[in-house]
Amino acid sequence: MALENHKENVKGRAQILAIGTANPKNCFRQADYPDYYFRITKSDHLIDLKAKFKRMCEKSMIEKRYMHVNEEILEQNPSMNHGGEKMVSSLDVRLDMEIMEIPKLGAEAATKAMDEWGQPKSRITHLVFHSTLGTVMPGVDYELIKLLGLNPSVKRFMLYHLGCYGGGTVLRLAKDLAENNPGSRVLVVCCEIMPSAFHGPPSLQHAHLDILTGHAIFGDGAGAVIVGCVDPSGGTNGVVERGVRRYEQPLFEIHSAYQTVLPDSEDAVGGRLREAGLIYYLSKRLSNVVSSNIDECCLVEALGSAINNNNNNNDIYEDWNSLFWIVHPAGRPILDKIDAKLGLNKEKLRASRNVLRDYGNMWSSSVLFVLDEMRKGSIAQRKTTTGEGFEWGVLLGFGPGVTVETVVLRSVPTTKLK
Repeated sequence: MALENHKENVKGRAQILAIGTANPKNCFRQADYPDYYFRITKSDHLIDLKAKFKRMCEKSMIEKRYMHVNEEILEQNPSMNHGGEKMVSSLDVRLDMEIMEIPKLGAEAATKAMDEWGQPKSRITHLVFHSTLGTVMPGVDYELIKLLGLNPSVKRFMLYHLGCYGGGTVLRLAKDLAENNPGSRVLVVCCEIMPSAFHGPPSLQHAHLDILTGHAIFGDGAGAVIVGCVDPSGGTNGVVERGVRRYEQPLFEIHSAYQTVLPDSEDAVGGRLREAGLIYYLSKRLSNVVSSNIDECCLVEALGSAINNNNNNNDIYEDWNSLFWIVHPAGRPILDKIDAKLGLNKEKLRASRNVLRDYGNMWSSSVLFVLDEMRKGSIAQRKTTTGEGFEWGVLLGFGPGVTVETVVLRSVPTTKLK
């Protein structure tokens, strides 16, 4: 890659200062899930459909997932446990569950991020919260500031219904807030708990098999980051406790952010909130739509600002392996096709594949898990930077639209981490 050497951060550029993640307590082994799912939905008689679902799970590359909904919850709320053409009105039950649990799990992830940050919570000036589900007024962000004990004057931004690309959207918004409000510290939270998306399997006569695909890969989780602009001189960063200054430690710089809608993709993924919950659709075209447009529609545009002052602009486009990659782990087919399209080395999507393996697709929170996996793996493997030894990298989030968020990141040397 043309940009080889680390330079000092530009003063005022937004940086990720801490990361935290959390999951529900219920862990489900993928190998056991088909038997479990068909048993609790009383669908063991659908032998062919169960065999199909088992093959989906086996091919998913997932080993375990975490989910809030379990057998006990379904026994207490039988209206949630219907599929196919027998879906019944259960939206009130599902929404009430989400409204209660989303702030709790979000607070758990946020607390971990703030603990790592090591600064007083009174320094938080903004909150950006995304959840696909759990719509309520006031929003779940209101409940979160109470759970965390944040200042009631914190400026809140609540985003709903973005789906899997929301993890990129919140970083783009946090970047703008941090860079245009001197001294600000932005708490960013994505939390996905999806009782509204739980359904029994479709009947053999029912053509909507997307429900099975979702149940084979989706999981619940929350991710949180702290974003702010740290003075590269370190002169005024951090607070003094008992005579000792606790400094803020940047992990990644958010260099630029770019959003686009891929052409001819509106029918590839989406959903409708109905009386029976969230009814989503996942086209078989999705992996092809994303991979075939990822370079020209997303990467070339987004990376332009990162390299436009370099004399060897084209070097980066000749070898995508010169970047580190934080790709939304939407599923194995998408990761495989992005790999093939860009000619990536086998290890380049390691972080995304590890998150998919250990957690499944957690919608918007997934990329924050991959971000955490990236920096932890880089440190554990003694790489020279938080980006697996590379300076520049790309975070990709994609979801309904198909909307793609492309965030250009700059790593920091691991020697600077304490």
